[in-house]
Amino acid sequence: MMGAVVKGCWAPREGISPDDVFSVSIMPCTAKKFEAERPEMSRDGKADIDAVLTTRELAQMIRMFGLDLANMKGEPADTPFGERSSAGKIFGASGGVMEAAVRTAHFMITGKEMDNLRIPALRGFDGIKEASIEVGGVGIGVAVASGLGNARKLLDSLVAGRTDLHFIEIMSCPGGCIAGGGQPTGTSPEVLKARMQALYNIDRDSALRTSHSNPSVRRLYEECLGEPGDHKAHELLHTSYVARDVPR
Repeated sequence: MMGAVVKGCWAPREGISPDDVFSVSIMPCTAKKFEAERPEMSRDGKADIDAVLTTRELAQMIRMFGLDLANMKGEPADTPFGERSSAGKIFGASGGVMEAAVRTAHFMITGKEMDNLRIPALRGFDGIKEASIEVGGVGIGVAVASGLGNARKLLDSLVAGRTDLHFIEIMSCPGGCIAGGGQPTGTSPEVLKARMQALYNIDRDSALRTSHSNPSVRRLYEECLGEPGDHKAHELLHTSYVARDVPR
C-alpha cells in the first residue's frame, strides 16, 4: 500500500513522475520480495515497490557501514505518513490488524471511540483467537489465525458452513510478523514474547492509538484518496489477487 500511495499520491503532489521514484520497502517478511513482483502490485506496468529489504538485511547493512544508531540524532518521518498511530504499530503481532480495524469500525459505525481500545481476546500467541464484539448494538464475529496450519483449520470451518464470522485476519508466521522469515535468526519463544509485549507497550503509552484519528491519514484522504471506498482509495489501498498457474 505504501508504495502505491508514494507513487500515486506523493509523487504527483510533489510534481515528480512516478517513473523517477525508486521505492524500497523494509519488511520482516521474505514473502514480500516475491509479492512485490506480482502484477497486482503495479500500476500501468510500473511496480509499486521497486526493491524489498528484510529487517535482517537492513541490520546487516547497518553493521557493514558502521552506523551507530544509538548516537544518531533522530528526525521525524517524511510524509505521506509522518505521523504514525500505534494502531499501525501493533500490526506486527498476530491480532494487531484486527484490533486496529475494530477500533476504527466502532468509530465509523457509532461515531464514538471504544471505552477500552485494548481487546485482550485478540492478543497473545494462541494459533486461533476469536471474539464477538458489540458495535452499536450489533454483534460482530472476528477471528485471527497465525500459522498456515491454523489458517487451514479456520478456513475449513467456513467451508463446512460456519457463518458467524464477519472479519478474519490470517498471518502465515506463528505469532505474526514479529516471527517473520526476514527477522533476525536464532530467536527463542521468550524473544518473540518480548517483541509482542514491546508493541503492546508502545500502544499503551501512545497518545495516538487509532488510524482514523491520525492527521496524516486524514490529510491523505483529503488531498488524494477522497472518501473511504472511493475509486482512488480502492485503487491504491486494495488488492485483488488472481489465480496463478502452479506447476504440479
